[in-house]
Amino acid sequence: MLYGVIALVSLAMLVYCVLDIIRTPDAQVRNLPKLLWLLLVVILPLPGGVAWLMAGRPVPGGAGGGPYTGSTGAAPRAPRPGPVRPSNPDDDEDFLRSLHDRAEQQRRAAEDQRRREAEGS
Repeated sequence: MLYGVIALVSLAMLVYCVLDIIRTPDAQVRNLPKLLWLLLVVILPLPGGVAWLMAGRPVPGGAGGGPYTGSTGAAPRAPRPGPVRPSNPDDDEDFLRSLHDRAEQQRRAAEDQRRREAEGS
């Protein structure tokens, strides 16, 4: 009887953990690559399943403020070099200056055209 219960628990752990590993995105698997977790759970269903549940699954709520959880598989991105550009055009002094300069040029061109038409008439 005891062996039947252990076999049933082992089978349930195997099925649950294999499906959980397959559905988990690669970037969220912790501490080992996804394929190694799968092999560990298939070869050793009970200890491998417990290890997956404790050390391999993604942390609920994402990685924030908790203890070190190992590698997530993704390399950290370095910030892009270069000047910080305002996202709102009203905050960008260069943009506003270019608009002002363009408006001045259009005013001068319109004034010149009016003078030429007045002289030609």
